[in-house]
Amino acid sequence: MRPAVLDPLFSSVASLAGVGPKLAELIARVTGREDADDCRVIDLLFHAPYSLIDRRNRPGIALAPQGAIVTIEGRVDRHQPPPRGKPNVPYRVFLHDETGELALTFFRAKGDWLQKSLPLDETVMVSGKVDWFNGRPSMVHPDFIVKASEAESLPLIEPVYPLTAGLSPKVLRKAIDGAIARLPALPEWIDEALFQRQGFLSAGDSFRRLHDPRDEADIDPQSPARRRLAYDEFLAGQVSLSLVRQRLRRVPGEPIRVKGDLAAKIIADLPFSLTPSQKSAVEDILKDMAGDTRMLRLLQGDVGAGKTLVALLSMAAAVEAGGQAVLMAPTEILARQHFQTISKLAGAAGINVEVLTGRTKGRERDAIAERIASGEAQIVIGTHALFQDAINYHNLLLAVVDEQHRFGVHQRLRLTAKGISPHMLVMTATPIPRTLVLAAFGDMDVSKLTEKPAGRKPIQTVTIPTERIGEIVSRLRAAIAEGKKAYWICPLVEESDVSELMSVEERHAVLAKELGRDVGLVHGRMSGPEKDAVMTAFKSGEIRLLVATTVVEVGVDVPDATIMVIEHAERFGLAQLHQLRGRVGRGDEASTCILLYKGPLSETGKARLSILRDSEDGFLIAEEDLRLRGEGELLGTRQSGTPGFRIASLEAHADLLEIARKDAAYLLERDPELTSDRGQNMRVLLYLHRRDEAIRFLRAG
Repeated sequence: MRPAVLDPLFSSVASLAGVGPKLAELIARVTGREDADDCRVIDLLFHAPYSLIDRRNRPGIALAPQGAIVTIEGRVDRHQPPPRGKPNVPYRVFLHDETGELALTFFRAKGDWLQKSLPLDETVMVSGKVDWFNGRPSMVHPDFIVKASEAESLPLIEPVYPLTAGLSPKVLRKAIDGAIARLPALPEWIDEALFQRQGFLSAGDSFRRLHDPRDEADIDPQSPARRRLAYDEFLAGQVSLSLVRQRLRRVPGEPIRVKGDLAAKIIADLPFSLTPSQKSAVEDILKDMAGDTRMLRLLQGDVGAGKTLVALLSMAAAVEAGGQAVLMAPTEILARQHFQTISKLAGAAGINVEVLTGRTKGRERDAIAERIASGEAQIVIGTHALFQDAINYHNLLLAVVDEQHRFGVHQRLRLTAKGISPHMLVMTATPIPRTLVLAAFGDMDVSKLTEKPAGRKPIQTVTIPTERIGEIVSRLRAAIAEGKKAYWICPLVEESDVSELMSVEERHAVLAKELGRDVGLVHGRMSGPEKDAVMTAFKSGEIRLLVATTVVEVGVDVPDATIMVIEHAERFGLAQLHQLRGRVGRGDEASTCILLYKGPLSETGKARLSILRDSEDGFLIAEEDLRLRGEGELLGTRQSGTPGFRIASLEAHADLLEIARKDAAYLLERDPELTSDRGQNMRVLLYLHRRDEAIRFLRAG
């Protein structure tokens, strides 16, 4: 049960004065909640301002700089309504101070309202942005108009919040004030000594200060209020991850101790030998699985570093021990591709491999489910269909999850919920910096694959401005005539973004006209079978150029594709560009990646593209990406199970993450059930940050 002290913060945002259903929807959108029903008062408290408007700037009319927000005290001289029947002409009101005259400009304004607000000969204060035109200053729709006698009511410092279409700053601010008024007296969950040492404010004071900044320093991520709230966010994350780990560890693992006969058969059949880091990753995994506690290991490897093989050798050990293994992939394309690769390799050891996705229907599905339940299916590859309630395993010993950041922590736990406690291996081709691993996964054991497989040639990367797109098309025409294959990637900010989707379809139409029938198209709106058909045609060579959105980013394997063109490269994250580039250079031919950008580039933009040009080291690129751009985008969108922190930032608060990790470990070592006074307070923090999952584990454990 959520502690009663938090009830005021968890009532619906629609319970605030002046917030109706329509406004609740807008607030849900701007605070990142699914819908109005899911949006609570607490979400407004976490909606932090990102800058300030300072209305203390009073230079006088003649000295007001172009574009600056200023406050002017002046006397109203005259009103100039628009001529009758011309509603498009603005209504103007002129006022003066000792330095000059200012025109206040209003479009579609109600004249009687303006007469009342700005009576002739009255001294008033107005505040807003000044624009100079032909040597005359004007202020369009001032933010505030008050009589000089009521000047105290003018807010001098105003926080600026992220907004969404249809939500005005005034309305949002009123809702936030309503939320602050509901703040209860919260208990203190931070250790006393740490609280003093860091100079923290209380949680309640921090929320109040967050929304009442006095100057630029209060908006800075290093301000005391922000540091305190960032620490709380990290601490809630680390404690809940530790509780989940504690629960996963509490269910004992089944030790897997085998000679390695099946793995030896697979290795003997390979046309190449394992890289040193593949060998050491397999050793780490086997050592973990031989212990009594369950393995929970993250396998990070750059694109093409051979993670699938490491996963297969680990799964072979589970099969040799008389059990089953599953490999869960985020998409249908990837699952079927893993199936092709793995069933070929596993054949050498006589291992029975099945594939199960959302598209497997009817009798076929029932037959596969039966083989899984009987244990005949030894390795099962699929999408999250693997965890549906109808699927029962004979003896599941190992679960491998591919591209972890696309699954939240919760999907990992659904396995445990099936009463199964397999060892867990999580794989990702997105090299994640250590701080991010900590934030997203807690203290997970990590293996890294650092070499490229033998025979891979480096990929030549060039940056070219969009104006030279014609040259690229001519080069492609020549390359396709020689029988080469190429990708052309267009940005897709969001799959629902119709205008962006058009760019892929338009680009496809233009290239098909230029290059003939050899051009295929793949994007997120297509059905699974449609995508598969195009990919198959590309693999077989019927299609020579594939125009696509980032659907191809993860794991699509066409070894003889050697050219990658990425349009609007400046719109992509570095890690994502690196992932996309990894789709070429998978065979033994030299490959090229062309980054087309639309100038002029910002300094950061230039820095990012040049890092990519100069390096193929995914880990270095990920660290740089984190430094240049922040963690929010590094792993894709907020919704995809990334550490979607609302106030904490890994660049600004990395020191606090480390402290939170140690503090969480210290607390749970002494009080694993959170029953002490501090433990009880800690529960309040977990609920405050919607980490209820973790508390359910306490009870269930």
